[in-house]
Amino acid sequence: QVQIVESGGGSVQPGGSLRLSCAISGDFSNTYAVAWFRQAPGKGREFVAAINDRSNTLYEDSVEGRFTISRDSAKNTVYLEMNELKPEDTAVYNCGGRRAPNYSINDAHYAYWGQGTQVTVSS
Repeated sequence: QVQIVESGGGSVQPGGSLRLSCAISGDFSNTYAVAWFRQAPGKGREFVAAINDRSNTLYEDSVEGRFTISRDSAKNTVYLEMNELKPEDTAVYNCGGRRAPNYSINDAHYAYWGQGTQVTVSS
């Protein structure tokens, strides 16, 4: 069984930074794709960033240049470094994994999810 645990969320002021962690355990290879999604109150789950087996990355337009997704294969952990945070980034952030090397922006393609970590950006 694959288990995903997100951590690192919190409350910051606009312009601040947070580093989210996605710890993955179980039968999940570092050749599989991992993505971050987020969901704000009253909204659907939104794609944020993804990383594939070659460490290629994909970002939603609003976060590109501010967020960086990376992978530490030895620790089976994926990170999301978030800089220049804006109030619109406020959401619950979930990490998803799929048993395939290619990433997708469709949350339905990810079979494994953590419980999420709250990010709040306000002044």
